[in-house]
Amino acid sequence: MTGRLHLGLPMWANDDWRGSLYPPHAGEGGNLADYARVFSAVEGNTTFYSGAPKSETVAAWAQRVPADFRFCFKLPASLTHEHRLQNISAGFDAFVAALAPLKAQLGPLMVQLPRDFGAEELPQLQALLDRWPADIPCAVEARHPEFFHKGEAETTLNRMLISHGANRVMLDVRPLFSTSADGHPGMQQAHGEKPRRPLHVISTGCFPVVRFIGHIDDAINLAYFQPWINQLKLWINQGISPFLFVHTADNRRSPEMARQLHAALGEQLTLAPLADFPGERQTSLF
Repeated sequence: MTGRLHLGLPMWANDDWRGSLYPPHAGEGGNLADYARVFSAVEGNTTFYSGAPKSETVAAWAQRVPADFRFCFKLPASLTHEHRLQNISAGFDAFVAALAPLKAQLGPLMVQLPRDFGAEELPQLQALLDRWPADIPCAVEARHPEFFHKGEAETTLNRMLISHGANRVMLDVRPLFSTSADGHPGMQQAHGEKPRRPLHVISTGCFPVVRFIGHIDDAINLAYFQPWINQLKLWINQGISPFLFVHTADNRRSPEMARQLHAALGEQLTLAPLADFPGERQTSLF
């Protein structure tokens, strides 16, 4: 049995994508359905900042996407950053309950840890993983430098994730930091926001999550993506279903970059064709 690739972007609502991914006059309410005609997953970063959505909103999302679409929401920052995973049982349960209408369409829910969340706080992560619902995949993104030194802290983290079947998020920022950001505001902002950490490729669960943070130069992105082609192919052939989320520095061209990476993968893997972008299709009619 082979796995499948889930390809997506960090969000589905972005006004910069009108005229490309979306029709020029698309409203926000219709974006999700158009998005899901092209991509098979989404990060859903909004929950990190705004918390759990209303139940009626979640129910409406479920009606706008096909059954095999996957939402990979981030836990709210109030749980991961403000409370640092301490005494969050009620808040976590409420968050999961709010997503109940999407239960069959949930990919790995992501736990993005603070940059200073180190080994001494791993017991809080252990408690969360012990509480995690067995039927909802989990992914954890560590950002503290000590989890990237191949030492005791990283070994402890990886063993914890493996024992719970949780996936370690692989944040690939190599394209972003491959050149200076001078003269490009989007690149400068991304350099300030993204942690510059080494890339450790490891599958600790059945749904590896790769967050590929691209450059403004397409050639640079394709060069850094080449090793991922063999890795994704290996996972899929092993029956593992990876998630690939494509970012650019300011995310204006994330849809186009995702299409380029999908095409590169398609040269080595048998993939379903990526649908035309609704915005481009509509523009071509005039």
